[in-house]
Amino acid sequence: MTKAIKLLTALPHQQRERLMTLAREVYFQEDTRIFESGGHADRFWVIRSGAVSLDQRLNEVQRITVAGLGAGDLLGWSWLFPPYEWDFGAEAFSPVRAYEFDAAAVLRLCEADTALGLSLVRCVAEVLAHRLEMTRGQLMEQYAMRRGGVV
Repeated sequence: MTKAIKLLTALPHQQRERLMTLAREVYFQEDTRIFESGGHADRFWVIRSGAVSLDQRLNEVQRITVAGLGAGDLLGWSWLFPPYEWDFGAEAFSPVRAYEFDAAAVLRLCEADTALGLSLVRCVAEVLAHRLEMTRGQLMEQYAMRRGGVV
């Protein structure tokens, strides 16, 4: 199983410092919708404090939580992949402080510093792999509970 990584601590010091020149501190109050599934993904965040729920809309009124994120976690990766639309929705579960990054500016920086670009893509890929494994585990548990067995 992959381990959970924290984007900013996973990057080498100099690369992290270069990336942080693009960071803007933001605050979301509890219950604030940060983004909606299908919306244009033009930024991402690294959570400094608080908790964020990633959710999927089941119908017009119902959503299910698919993941919970906290301090150090990456929020948003859809800015990196076409069609640049959010796959999930996100809501502040508690007051949240985060670093916000403009995707276009980060991509320009990555083109100028290809070592940083490669490191960033590798870190995002590790985050994706870990979350995919966690989701697969949750699905297997739910399947086993419905079947009355153990995985």
